[in-house]
Amino acid sequence: QVQLVESGGGSVNPGGSLTLSCAASRSVFSFSSMGWYRQAPGNQRELVARKPRTGSSIYDDSVKGRFTITRDIAKNTVSLQMNNLKPDDTAVYYCNVKLVVANGPDEDYWGQGTQVTVSS
Repeated sequence: QVQLVESGGGSVNPGGSLTLSCAASRSVFSFSSMGWYRQAPGNQRELVARKPRTGSSIYDDSVKGRFTITRDIAKNTVSLQMNNLKPDDTAVYYCNVKLVVANGPDEDYWGQGTQVTVSS
């Protein structure tokens, strides 16, 4: 089992910035990847950014150059720095981790979600 606690959502004007953080109850080395998804009303949940245990981070095209995903090994956290926010970024953001399981597929765990609203 993995517990994920998110923080950092809120409301900002277009062009503003927010940082989301997700604290995991296990070492980051337990996961094959850590990332952020979002879901706007009426839409499916979509990948925003993902950081594999090894290799380069992955970003949705819509956030490239504006969002940065980072991982803190000491704190077991994954964060999403969001700059130049746009109204289309408005959504509930979910932290996701994929737990490595012996002799089986990775298991998905989700945070509770945090609302990000971008509006003037």
